[in-house]
Amino acid sequence: MNLQQLVLASHNAGKLKELQAMLGTSVQLRSIGEFSQVEPEETGLSFVENAILKARNAARISGLPALADDSGLAVDFLGGAPGIYSARYADGKGDAANNAKLLEALKDVPEAERGAQFVCVLALVRHADDPLPILCEGLWHGRILFQASGEHGFGYDPLFWVPERDCSSAELAPVDKNQLSHRARAMALLRKRLGLA
Repeated sequence: MNLQQLVLASHNAGKLKELQAMLGTSVQLRSIGEFSQVEPEETGLSFVENAILKARNAARISGLPALADDSGLAVDFLGGAPGIYSARYADGKGDAANNAKLLEALKDVPEAERGAQFVCVLALVRHADDPLPILCEGLWHGRILFQASGEHGFGYDPLFWVPERDCSSAELAPVDKNQLSHRARAMALLRKRLGLA
């Protein structure tokens, strides 16, 4: 597998920057946005299915090996929601609307029942029809705050309390988040599988 270049199946600049920092300089991560602006329909019912679907699509469009990340927030009290629908929880209206909807859904829920985890599944395919995608999963356990806190990160970071650091994910410096997060955990496994660790 030529690993000098990988196409990332995401138009999210924050995700590209985060994953490139975790991958290191030996592999150049390129955005699918260089090849197409069209997002594939995420028709899978799990993070794994959607990650594979996105990776195959990116490899088909770019002709390069492709890495896809399907990630989201699974809240215990909500039976794992928003889950695979995390990015479009508030009908595609963006991070602020997603956060507001989550706070509303949990408004009367006590702290002890606000457990949650960020989930990340990375799928790497050598080509669009790769019969053996590499899959790596990372979980980051925490809980949902009663109000947003912090300026860093994106998505649900301002609402996600990180017990081991006693702050929200959005209050972590990017370098710290890149060592603790669900994406960091999945990427550490991927680096090991690829012999980059």
